[in-house]
Amino acid sequence: MSTQRKQFPFSEFEPKWQQQWIEGGAFRAKNPGDAGFDATKPKFYILDMFPYPSGDGLHVGHVEGYTATDILARFHRMRGFNVLHPMGWDAFGLPAEQYAIKTGQHPRVTTARNIENFRRQLQAVGFSFDWDREVSTTDPEYFRWTQWIFLQLYNSWFNPASKKAEPISSYTGADPDSVRLAYVAEMPVNWCQQLGTVLANEEVVDGKSEVGGFPVERRPLRQWMLRITAFAERLIEGLDGLDWPEGIKLLQRNWIGRSEGASVKFQEEKTGTAIEVFTTRPDTLFGATYMILAPEHSLVSEITTAEQKEAVEKYRLSVASKSDLDRTELNKEKSGVFTGAHAINPVNGERIPIWIADYVLMGYGTGAIMAVPAHDERDFEFAQKFSLPVREVVRPTEPCAGCCSGEGVAINSLFLDGLPTAEAKRQITAWLEEKSLGRGTVNFKLRDWLFSRQRYWGEPFPIVWENGNHRAISGGELPLIQPDMEDFKPTGTPEPPLSKARDWVRYSETAERETNTMPQWAGSCWYYLRFCDARNSERFIGQPADDYWMGKNAKPGGVDLYIGGTEHAVLHLLYARFWHKVLFDLGHLTTPEPFQRLVNQGMILGPDGQKMSKSRGNVVTPDSVIAEYGADSLRLYEMFMGPLEQMKPWSMKGVEGVYRFLGRVWRLAMEENQEGEWVLSKDLQEIPLNNQQLRVAHATIKKVTSDIGDLAFNTAISQMMVFTNEFVNATPRPIEALRILLPLLSPFAPHLAEELWSRLGFAGLASQQPWPVHDEALLVENEIELVVQVNGKVRERLRVPKDSTKEQIEKAALESPKVVEATAGLSIAKVIVVPGKLVNIVAK
Repeated sequence: MSTQRKQFPFSEFEPKWQQQWIEGGAFRAKNPGDAGFDATKPKFYILDMFPYPSGDGLHVGHVEGYTATDILARFHRMRGFNVLHPMGWDAFGLPAEQYAIKTGQHPRVTTARNIENFRRQLQAVGFSFDWDREVSTTDPEYFRWTQWIFLQLYNSWFNPASKKAEPISSYTGADPDSVRLAYVAEMPVNWCQQLGTVLANEEVVDGKSEVGGFPVERRPLRQWMLRITAFAERLIEGLDGLDWPEGIKLLQRNWIGRSEGASVKFQEEKTGTAIEVFTTRPDTLFGATYMILAPEHSLVSEITTAEQKEAVEKYRLSVASKSDLDRTELNKEKSGVFTGAHAINPVNGERIPIWIADYVLMGYGTGAIMAVPAHDERDFEFAQKFSLPVREVVRPTEPCAGCCSGEGVAINSLFLDGLPTAEAKRQITAWLEEKSLGRGTVNFKLRDWLFSRQRYWGEPFPIVWENGNHRAISGGELPLIQPDMEDFKPTGTPEPPLSKARDWVRYSETAERETNTMPQWAGSCWYYLRFCDARNSERFIGQPADDYWMGKNAKPGGVDLYIGGTEHAVLHLLYARFWHKVLFDLGHLTTPEPFQRLVNQGMILGPDGQKMSKSRGNVVTPDSVIAEYGADSLRLYEMFMGPLEQMKPWSMKGVEGVYRFLGRVWRLAMEENQEGEWVLSKDLQEIPLNNQQLRVAHATIKKVTSDIGDLAFNTAISQMMVFTNEFVNATPRPIEALRILLPLLSPFAPHLAEELWSRLGFAGLASQQPWPVHDEALLVENEIELVVQVNGKVRERLRVPKDSTKEQIEKAALESPKVVEATAGLSIAKVIVVPGKLVNIVAK
C-alpha cells in the first residue's frame, strides 16, 4: 500500500487527536468529591488485565482486548455513564531481573524504558485510558500499599466459627503464629540453582525453568505462605453470583478441588505411628492392598528398612527434579520403591506394604494414600507394574473391564456387603468415627499460596526477625524500598540477593530484615482497587471511591467488565479474589468479589496460523500496521476479524479491506480539489433523509447499539458498511447522515470520526456526543422496490408505498426521469404491472 495514494490522510490527523485527548483530559474519570462529579450518573468500570511491559513491546494480539474495552468505554461515556477505564503496569518479576543480570543494567532502568514504549504504543492506537490514574507495581507509592495489604494478612486469622478473616487480636489461642493468614513454613519447593530462586509450579516445564530452561530440583526451604485454603469453600460459593464463562468457573472449581470423604488412620506396623489418609471412597477400604507415601513424606526416613534404604534414597533424589505437573500426568509410566515397612488396615487388620511413588504429592491431602487398585486407575496401573494384589470390593452398576472406578454395590466388605455405594460410604464413615479410626471430612486440592521469592526485583517483606521470631514493622515505615545494589545476582544458595546488602538487612542491634521478596502476583492482586483512587496518599482506596466504583451496582463484584486472555483463568483470578475477601472481611472494602463480569478474548495467531513469537518470525507489531494503514484501520480490523472470544489468524489483506471501507467513509464528507487537497464534498447538503435512508440509518443505530452490548463488534461494523454503501453514491448527500454515522463509528475509529466531525463544523467532539437513539417506527418497511423495464431492459428501480394501486404505480413509473428518457420519441403501447415485483413498459 505504501506506493499508493492514501485513501485518507490518517498520518496527519491521528497524532493530533491523540495529543488533544490527552492534553484536554477528554477521558479523565472524576471521583466522588472532585469538582464536576455527577453522582446521579450510572458507573461503568471496565478493565484490561494488567500487562507486563516486556522489552519486546506490544504485538497485534495484545491490541485485540484493549480495542474491545476501548469501544465499550467510549460507548458507555456517550450513553451518559461515568466510565473508569485505566491502565498500568505489572512491572516486577523475574524477566526484568534476568535481563538486568545479563546486561548489568539496573532493572529499574529497563522497566522504565519498557513502560515508556508500551505507553507510547497504546497512545498511538488511540485508546481512551484515563492516564491520570496510571500505576506501576514498582512505584514505591504503589507497593507501599501492597506491603500494607500483606500486613493485613499477617495481622489476621480465619475464624472457622464466623468463616471470616478477623484481626489476630481476636484469637484467644496460645500460638497466634500458627493461625495467621501470612505465616512461615518449611516447604518442598521448586529450586532453580542458576536462576537462584524458587519457582511456582507453572514456571517449571519438564523439570526445567520456563525462563532459561535451567534444571529445577525439589528441596525444603523456609517460605512465607498465605493461608488461601481457609477460604476454599467461600471461593467456590462466590462463583455463583458472577457473570463469568462457565468454563472459567469450572477451571476455578477444579483447581480448588472440593471433595467429600473420610480421613482414615492406618498404623505403621513396627512403630505404631498413625498414617492418616484422605479418601473420597471410604466404602472401598476393604480393597486397600497397599499404601503409598509421597517421597517427601516425613515418615519415609523413619520407617524405611535398612535393606531398602539405598533404593529409597536413590528414588527420592530422582523425584526431586520433577514438578508436580510432571509427577501427576495420567499417561506417564508409574514408578515407585517399596520401603520395606507395612501398615495395618484398620477395617480388617490386614498387613499391607508401604511404598513411595511420585504420583502421590505432599501438596494434596496428607501425602499418603490407601491404594485400591480394583477401583482406581492409577493404583491399578501401579499394581500391575509391581505385581501387587487387586481385590474387587464394588460390583459395578455397569459392567467394565480391568479397573472399575464407578459406583455400584459393596462386596467382599463384611458388614457393607450388599449396600449401594452412597449408603456404604455413610455406614463406613459412621463406623470409623465410632471406633475413633477416622472421621468424615471435606478436603480441597487447593494448597496454601507459596509467597516467597529469592529475588531482588520484587516487593520487600515488611517483616523483621529477632531471636528467631518474626514481627511486622509499623505502617509508618512503609514503603520499605529495596536497596540500590550493583550486584543483584543470585547468591548461588537459597540466600536471596538482598542478603548481600548488609547495611539494609541490619534493622537494629538485635533484628534483621526479611530478605525474601514477594512474587510478581502480589502487585497484580489488587491493582483494580488502586485504579479507583490512584492518587490517595492516606488509603489504598478511599471509602467514597470504593463505594462508587466498586459498590454502586449492588452486585457481588465491583469491576463491571474484565477482559483478558485465558492464561490468567485460574491463579490470578483466584489470588485476587482471596485478597479481596480478606480486605472485605476486615471492613476495608464494599463488595465481596472483585470482578462481576469476565470475558476472555481469543488469541490472534500470526499470518502463518501459528502463535506469534520472535522465534517463528511471525510477530506483527501495531507500529508497522499504524505506519501503513493508520490506527483506526488496525482497531477496526482487530474487531472485524470475527467474534471476540474466537482464535483468529492475522491477514494484512483483511487490514486493507477495512482501510478501504474507512476511505469510503472519508469520501462521504470529503473530496480532493485540483491541488490534491481534501475539501468538503460539494455533494453535501442540508436536506432531510428520504424514507429508505431513514430506515437504513435507524436500523444501523439499533443494530450497532445492540451489537456493542453483546460484544458482537464484527457485525456492528458490517452494519456500518451497509450504512456507508447506502449514502456513498447519493447525490445530493444529506449532511445529516454523517451526524448519525460519525458518533456510531467513533468508538471503533475515533480519529477519523473526530476529524470529520471537526471538518464538518459540528460542535464539540464526536466522542462526547450523546449516543444516537433509533426510532422503531422508522424501521417499519412502508415502501417496496419495483423493477421498471422498457422493452425488456431494466431502466429504473422504483420505490413506492406498499399500498399503491396499479394506477398509481403505472403513473409513478411513466413519470420517472429514466423512463421518460428511455421512451423519448416513442409511444407507450402497453404497461404491465406485476404487484410487488415489476413494471413492464412496451413502447413503439
